[in-house]
Amino acid sequence: MKYSEWLGTVPVMLAGDSLWKMEAYRLALFAADVGWHDVTKLTRDKRTPDLASQLYRSVGSIGANLSEGYSRGTGRDRARFYEYALGSAREARTWYFNGRHVLGDVVTDHRMKFLTQVIRLILTMIPQQRGHILREEPIPYNPLEDQSSDQQAPAMVSPALLENAPIP
Repeated sequence: MKYSEWLGTVPVMLAGDSLWKMEAYRLALFAADVGWHDVTKLTRDKRTPDLASQLYRSVGSIGANLSEGYSRGTGRDRARFYEYALGSAREARTWYFNGRHVLGDVVTDHRMKFLTQVIRLILTMIPQQRGHILREEPIPYNPLEDQSSDQQAPAMVSPALLENAPIP
C-alpha cells in the first residue's frame, strides 16, 4: 500500500479539518489502516487473537489521542494527550515485535520503523506544547540503522516507509 494512494481515499470530512495539517495525525491514521490487515492476519492464528486486539487498540489510539489533544485549549492539555499518543505508538511497536512470528520479518520491520518515525514526530510536538523539553531530550533518539534520509529532516518520515507498506 502506498501512502500517496491512501491519501486519496481519505474522506473530505477528515482531510478538510485543520487537524489534517498535523503530519503525525495523518501518519497515525495510515498506520491504523495498514494495521487492519496485520490484525486480520493475527486473528487467523489461534495463538494471537489477544495480541491482535491489543495491537489494533494501541495503533488506533495514536490518532485518537492526537485528535483529542489537538482540540484542547491549552498547551498543557494538548501535551498530555500527545503523551498518551506517544505511549500508544510505543505500545503498538511492542505488539508488532511480539507478533513478528506470524506477520513475518518484512512487515514487522516496516511497521516498527514506521512507528519509530511517528514516535520521533510526537517527541518533537510535546515540548512545543509544554514549553519545555522532555526528560528524554538529551539522549539522541536514533534507533534506526539507516539514518541517511533522517539527517536532513529528523522530524520527517522516510519516503521509503511511505511508498511501500507491505501487507501480510
